[in-house]
Amino acid sequence: MAYRETARTLAKKQAVRQRLLESAESLVASGGFRGAAVAKVADLAGVATGTVYRHFASKGDLFSEVFQRATAREVARVDEALHESGSAMARLERALRVFASRALRAPTMAWALIAEPVDPQVDQERLIYRQTYARLFAETLDEGVRTGEIPALDTQLASAAIVGAIAEALIGPLSPTVQAPQAPEPESHAGLVDAILAFCLQAVCVQREPSAVRPPIRSLT
Repeated sequence: MAYRETARTLAKKQAVRQRLLESAESLVASGGFRGAAVAKVADLAGVATGTVYRHFASKGDLFSEVFQRATAREVARVDEALHESGSAMARLERALRVFASRALRAPTMAWALIAEPVDPQVDQERLIYRQTYARLFAETLDEGVRTGEIPALDTQLASAAIVGAIAEALIGPLSPTVQAPQAPEPESHAGLVDAILAFCLQAVCVQREPSAVRPPIRSLT
């Protein structure tokens, strides 16, 4: 007769798995993915190292799920901001401010999610993460174009560019090589956040001349 797990046994396994995920995420938040060695995760969770591999096939699987959990929270905050009341531009500005401000308040975790060198498996999750943001921004830009608030533009391209611009602008301040020993107060980065927002918002509001023809690019040969 095949062995069947009891509800109690299953609940116990799920609790251990949850503890491992929480421990790994805590280590990533304080030291990035490179600071979350499997042995450290196990020790923080109060289990043997081998137990980690009974719940996750590899370190990449563990880190991928940690990445998914952390980014789901960040995406949810941005999504909430995009669906509050107000014009499309007001909601886009609010969402970008949420993104940048939250990143600067938790620089180590933000660096891990945005730019830290990671395993290919986690890097794939990062691509999905960026695409999710781009999709949300594109929906808001589409609305702005429909209402005439935003000049006609390729919203898919614009949203991808916004994601790239805000991530690139934050890499320096978030980098572990330039972070202060103590996490900076949010107001100390107010100018940086305002500058990032101004760049992104101006980029989508520039009035374009549809009849303008660019001169051909001449060959240097």
